[in-house]
Amino acid sequence: MTIGPNGSGKTSLARQMARSVLALGLGDFGPEVVAKAKLCLLDFLSCAFEAGHHPWSRQAVAIAHGSGSATIIGTSQLSSPADAAFANAVMGHGLVREDMHAASIAHHGVVIWPTLLALSEQTPLHGARLLAAAIIGYETGARIGRALLTSDLARLYRPTGLVTPLGAALAGSFALGLSEDAATSAIAIAANTSSGLNEWPHAGGSDMYFHPGFAASNAIKAIGLAAAGGFGSETILEGEAGLFAAYRRKAAPDGIVLFPNGESEIMAVYNKPVPACNFAQTAAQAALRVSQELAGADEIERVVILAPDAAVRYPGCDSIGPFRNALQAKMSIPFSVAATLARGEIEEGNYSELDDADIIRLVSVTDLKADPGFTAAFPGKQGADVTVQLRNGRTIRHALPDVIAATPSDIRARFRRSASGVLGEDRAHRLERLIDDCEQLGNADAIATQCRLDTPERVLRSAS
Repeated sequence: MTIGPNGSGKTSLARQMARSVLALGLGDFGPEVVAKAKLCLLDFLSCAFEAGHHPWSRQAVAIAHGSGSATIIGTSQLSSPADAAFANAVMGHGLVREDMHAASIAHHGVVIWPTLLALSEQTPLHGARLLAAAIIGYETGARIGRALLTSDLARLYRPTGLVTPLGAALAGSFALGLSEDAATSAIAIAANTSSGLNEWPHAGGSDMYFHPGFAASNAIKAIGLAAAGGFGSETILEGEAGLFAAYRRKAAPDGIVLFPNGESEIMAVYNKPVPACNFAQTAAQAALRVSQELAGADEIERVVILAPDAAVRYPGCDSIGPFRNALQAKMSIPFSVAATLARGEIEEGNYSELDDADIIRLVSVTDLKADPGFTAAFPGKQGADVTVQLRNGRTIRHALPDVIAATPSDIRARFRRSASGVLGEDRAHRLERLIDDCEQLGNADAIATQCRLDTPERVLRSAS
């Protein structure tokens, strides 16, 4: 028991969570949960490989210290675990195509995987433990996010920055076999780093790309400090100056139960089909169906988009420009819909021509509105409706009750394409096989090592 500041003997939320998971193993999770974790790892790596050339990725790699044993994905550079985790998280976030947990409005994978991959190169870690740790990390951040986040809060603070450091801290504590006391402190220390402001959609900055980097790097440091004996304020969630008081301005719940009734939050994570904001996904998919009935975008007179209130209110999602960079366009639901209608496809190239006359015209005649039905269904479902009125008076409308996530086949195809482009086809195949057989790996560092440009042939042989 923990004696709180009011003299109560109530166990803190951080300790409740740590205590509930530290004795778990991969066998406590169903095969579908384990398979989902592997797909999320494949998708994280595909994003990192594909975004490695982007400016924010190069900047994150440039500031990494050039000494250490931790891999920076798609490079021959080794660095400290914290710096490698920072760079890898930024790269994994670089396409804006990372996995998404709608109820917490957060991207957990781009923090959890960089943290665990870096730790796996610091301490021998069995593949089964790596997967179990990741599942625990997704669960922790998602459950805290469900309890903490509101649309009002998300307008100011980046949910990913607020909740993922805590999930990654518990994931890493589990992976390294820390004690209950140390794991509790790791969560508490990580909570002190919760941050990320949502001014970037308005100002056009690239701050967003670095949020997961800070979260992963800080999680590594929180775990290290706790392992070294650092003592965190374990009432950091529910205390009078804790996370809930500071950000939600309300009391924390009495309990945050992980894996209630055997349910795993990672199963509520979806892998984006489109390299754009989560809230633009479904509307763009509906617009694609509308585009298939159009003779040309020039016949469109007006566009009306209906979406959940959370989507309409999230920073940047209602923007009609001007768009100074691709990130602002990727955040904008009107731009994503307009680009899909104009181009008849949903691709990265939709965001390459920000001054395209057809797209800008369509944005100018678009109305984005919150729909009560979609709002009531969110976050369980993320629906959208796109109605197009043509100059000849005809109306075309398509609605989707929920986003259509990327399929396992989609995820594997884009992993193979992006990994092969960096590592070569043979090495990409080996990496995919390592992940598919992850629970058999005697040392999970083989996965991170295989992501280096200079990995020798012996890596696959030493993985078991």
